[in-house]
Amino acid sequence: MKRDETMVNAYVPGQGHLSQADQDLIARRARLLGPAYRLFYETPVHLARGSGVWLHDAEGKAYLDCYNNVASLGHCHPHVVQATARQSAIYASHTRYLNEVVLDCAEKLLSHFPPELSQVMFTCTGSEANDLALRIAFAQTGGTGVIVTENAYHGVTLAVSGLSPSLGAGVALGQHVRTVAAPDPARLQGDLGQAFAAGVQAAIDDLTRHGIQPAVLIVDTVFSSDGVFADPPGFLAPAVAAIRAAGGLFIADEVQPGFGRTGAHWWGFQRHGILPDMVSLGKPMGNGYPVAGLVLRPEVLARFGAKGRYFNTFGGNAVAAATAIAVMEVIEQEGLLQNAAMIGAHLAQGLRDLAKRHSALGPLRAAGLFFGQDIVRDGQPAPVEAARVVNALREAGVLISATGPAGHVLKIRPPLILQRAEADLFLDRLDQVLAHPA
Repeated sequence: MKRDETMVNAYVPGQGHLSQADQDLIARRARLLGPAYRLFYETPVHLARGSGVWLHDAEGKAYLDCYNNVASLGHCHPHVVQATARQSAIYASHTRYLNEVVLDCAEKLLSHFPPELSQVMFTCTGSEANDLALRIAFAQTGGTGVIVTENAYHGVTLAVSGLSPSLGAGVALGQHVRTVAAPDPARLQGDLGQAFAAGVQAAIDDLTRHGIQPAVLIVDTVFSSDGVFADPPGFLAPAVAAIRAAGGLFIADEVQPGFGRTGAHWWGFQRHGILPDMVSLGKPMGNGYPVAGLVLRPEVLARFGAKGRYFNTFGGNAVAAATAIAVMEVIEQEGLLQNAAMIGAHLAQGLRDLAKRHSALGPLRAAGLFFGQDIVRDGQPAPVEAARVVNALREAGVLISATGPAGHVLKIRPPLILQRAEADLFLDRLDQVLAHPA
């Protein structure tokens, strides 16, 4: 069974040390929310408040947050909070009325994209954005075949959960979906770009053989759930060429890598020098407020728009738009792309230095403030050890997760405002955890 971070660190009753109050809260949660929800960590964290890169539990203990990409500017950023509150006190409704704020948001967002990507459709979540992208792609191409990586995650709607293998065996993939091996240099031989493109071409051929016209190649541009694969820059280009030659479209899922996470660029696809047909956005767009979107080339949208209409009760409402504008202003004004590149390089070097002393640290893959750090035993993936590290760091006051098909990759994704002292604190705590294995 494929496992993502929600499974690796799921709460197991009877483990850890929980107060009676938290045990009662877990029982109440199970009674009210049902069995499908999961909690992180062997001992769940009862969070009460957040500020910047820090979260605090109900008893006041502080945790350095090195995982939550939702609050990518840090928790409760004052500029964003003020923008949300200010617009909430003025006006909030959907996009079927004329209002300047949503158009201001669209213009500001599109200013950070290549000119060919000149239209945006607003949603509430990345799942909705990817779902909408599929509808548009099917209308434009006439096909229904979708190609994803073998441990991808693209959302939770009926359509996109069916192309999210990382949700596990309990969530069936669609019959029109084909998976390809992630661009892992340890598995794909030779030139990485050509090897990944060969996998995409094989999936195209298999779809065609079964009478399914290829419509879409969709990838998270840093392959977050596959284990984080960002290098070498440019390796995605041959795969994009392959799907277009087959009459399909390329969707860049920027829900996790977007908005400056990878450092030098606003979007992960820019590292590869490619132009997507559509770009889906989510999590960090509102720094905690539900706002997301789909940026696309006008010619891709034309057929869908001519035959149907799109409407979203909350997607693109004025409060969401004002919040997203504030997020972009913070990224620009605080130089967070540059900070992600600079602090990311410092943290990456720190992890490499730790690997010289700790054999459990295997290959590291990084782009800006996004890291995939393998945990190994005798050079082989070690998911049990990875889970131990994640849970030990939680006890030490640092929050991360684990990902990848085997669950052995530490997923480290701190807020973009992380500073050198906080990066060093993370490295120190990891050093201590690795020095005292269970």
